Amino acid sequence: MSLSLLSSSAAAAAASTSGSSSSPAAASSSSTTTSWFSGIVRGRGDKSGTAKLSKSSSMAGGGSGSGDYGGPIKGKNQFRGVLFKYGPKSIQVAFKTGEYKQQVIFIGGLTDGLLATDYLEPLAIALDKEKWSLVQLLMSSSYSGFGTSSLKQDAQEIDQLINHLINKENSEGVVLLGHSTGCQDIVYYMGTNAACSRAVRAAILQAPVSDREYKATLPETPAMIDLAANMIKEGRGEELMPREADPCAPISAYRYHSLCAYMGDDDMFSSDLSDDQLKTRLGHMANTPCQVIFSMGDEYVPDYVDKKALVNRLSKAMGGAEKVEIEHGNHSLSNRVHEAVQAIIGFVKREGPSGWDDPWS
Repeated sequence: MSLSLLSSSAAAAAASTSGSSSSPAAASSSSTTTSWFSGIVRGRGDKSGTAKLSKSSSMAGGGSGSGDYGGPIKGKNQFRGVLFKYGPKSIQVAFKTGEYKQQVIFIGGLTDGLLATDYLEPLAIALDKEKWSLVQLLMSSSYSGFGTSSLKQDAQEIDQLINHLINKENSEGVVLLGHSTGCQDIVYYMGTNAACSRAVRAAILQAPVSDREYKATLPETPAMIDLAANMIKEGRGEELMPREADPCAPISAYRYHSLCAYMGDDDMFSSDLSDDQLKTRLGHMANTPCQVIFSMGDEYVPDYVDKKALVNRLSKAMGGAEKVEIEHGNHSLSNRVHEAVQAIIGFVKREGPSGWDDPWS
């Protein structure tokens, strides 16, 4: 399926979408029985010591349908929800709106953390109406940590989060929403075949662009790639590159090479990869309902790249993923928030209810 969202949406429509207090009361697919995911992933130990939300706090979360619930957004840049730890590291925390059994997990890009994109506020409202929670996570790679992390480590932490949602909150399935380099995280994670990846009912890749092609436009990149390659050959891949390699954060030789070198681990969406190379890197996504949201005005895509041709090739490599082309949209879609939410919520409503049969049966 291919959708094209133009920029003609009125500001009033966007305000109506994000600010409406009415609820279509979409029927929740969750049941009162224990999640079938839990029986597979949950440990055998006694769970009686697990902390429980009080009745009043549960009502405030939105799962009870109480009239006291004010919605997931209190005001501009103010979310209502629960901040929780999903792993032992201090950075391993996540924020969840609503108390529903289905979650959309937002995975940001380089330097991102909480509240990374402008569309998250109206998206939280739209998801709440459909009885879905929005989860924003922090990982070791969040903010300035990306330079000393890797896709492998991100995938392990995403798996920890999903494990927590299944184990502690009886999740009945998640949709992964990646922005920018978060798209690489999703592709990598879904290729691991980790047990909890079976709980992923669909994936959305928003702004899946090539870090390598963007970095190639910077004059210092070729010399830095050579330096990183030599450091890796010398067994110094985890050592830091010179400061000029990346002004945003300390970065290891391995991560710099992964992001900037031809066929590095992060090189998944480059326009100069052959169809066979794209299929090798993306082909396993054909096993998961997938949507590609491409900003046709993305400032991180070089001018020489044919964006329409690229999104068609990415979709084909993923087995025919749904395409959404947002005209004039920038990288984060801050100038096309309404179109972003419209595309995401439509896909979640279509693909989210699927996958209820026990995949281990």
